[in-house]
Amino acid sequence: MAEVILALDLNDERSALALLDRLPALRWVKLGSVLFTGAGPRLVGECKRRGLAVFLDLKWHDIPNTVRGAVTQAAGLGANMVTVHALGGPTMIAAAKEAAGSDLLVVAVTMLTSHDAAEAERLLGRAADPALEVRRLAVMARTAGADGVVASPHEVAALRRELGPGATLVIPGIRLGDEPGDDQSRIATPREAAAAGADYLVIGRPILRAPDPAIAFERIVADLR
Repeated sequence: MAEVILALDLNDERSALALLDRLPALRWVKLGSVLFTGAGPRLVGECKRRGLAVFLDLKWHDIPNTVRGAVTQAAGLGANMVTVHALGGPTMIAAAKEAAGSDLLVVAVTMLTSHDAAEAERLLGRAADPALEVRRLAVMARTAGADGVVASPHEVAALRRELGPGATLVIPGIRLGDEPGDDQSRIATPREAAAAGADYLVIGRPILRAPDPAIAFERIVADLR
């Protein structure tokens, strides 16, 4: 069964910890750039103290030596998974995985779930099929040593076929089917993404915006079963 990662896309540590208090069955959390900038390593430590696995989603895209240093720091904090941008290139990705070692997963972001074909064309300066760009970047990242990739639900089945069972596929853009996609254009339900081959489902707004986050979380887990 695919693992649910709660995206703690909140603005402050107090709100984040209050939400975690309501979700005792939760096993994974994602800390992104907004919350990590505000709460920093202290929050990572608190999540680890609560027995949670931490996905540190800071999407590093820099020269190899800088990314190597950032990943080393993340490993020291006890993070379980981190992101780099595939567009940083194979040398950067290889440096990240070298620093991570065997205990820290490094997954490469291919294309953001907010990117449709028109946005991809503006980004790349040429006509672009997001699915083909995701495949190209995913193969490059795996060849460079990444443990897996981050991609939208629309690409997960093709990536599983292309990369095989050993690749870690982390899939955001998950919705329950009865709420808007907001700024994400390539979305699916938890069951659809899991059936296509996802290992981890990154889910934020369907839980964060729910009247009762605990009920929403249990609904998602039940859907996966």
